[in-house]
Amino acid sequence: MAGRRGARSGRGWDALPPRPPRHPPDEHPPGGAPDDETERGNVPARRRRPSPGGYPATPERDGAGPGRSGGGAEQSESERAREICLRQLAVRPRTRAELAKALGRREISEEVIAEVLDRYDEVGIIDDAAFARAWVSSRHHGRGLARRALANELRQRGVDAEVAGEALETLDDEEEAATARALVDRKLRTAGGTPEAVFRRLVGMLARKGYPAGVAIRAVKDALAARDAEAAEFADQIDADALADEVAEPS
Repeated sequence: MAGRRGARSGRGWDALPPRPPRHPPDEHPPGGAPDDETERGNVPARRRRPSPGGYPATPERDGAGPGRSGGGAEQSESERAREICLRQLAVRPRTRAELAKALGRREISEEVIAEVLDRYDEVGIIDDAAFARAWVSSRHHGRGLARRALANELRQRGVDAEVAGEALETLDDEEEAATARALVDRKLRTAGGTPEAVFRRLVGMLARKGYPAGVAIRAVKDALAARDAEAAEFADQIDADALADEVAEPS
């Protein structure tokens, strides 16, 4: 018994043997602490606290990423111009004149504007002829605009007169007259007032959309003649050709 008690002396019966280190003494764990912070016995190594914010400072977080004033290569004027153009084109198709105007507002030099837009012309990113054709089709069928109003819109967007003329040739007189009549029929469904008041209001509506006086007057007269007896009687009294000569063409 004495021998056994002696064997239990020292650290004591309940004493735990020292825990071996998790890594060899001559090695640090990956990303671990230096030698004076390795685990000793049952005491875990001290953890290195992260820097304030939880992340180490990086050039990107300090504003020194590429293209920023904090460091890296700054964006060239040509790169800025291309970026502006692509943002503009992401909203809707643009003419060359519209892009040139947008670049000028951002103080891009004329030389760079010409260089970038010439390149976009070559690869087909901008195409004024295609723009004009699409514009005419969309605005005529979507808004019922006639050739005169469409020509004015294309001019405002810097489309060359010859290019615009070619696009407007896709609309003929018959298509314009049919569109005018469809517009009048749709408005007549909810139009109120005397036939004379309705007539004047609808002719004015077509004039604002660019229809010539003769086309507008005939469209409204024919629509009123098919509406009811009162409107038909009023329409019979209208001399479309004579009235068209009297009406001043919209500017």
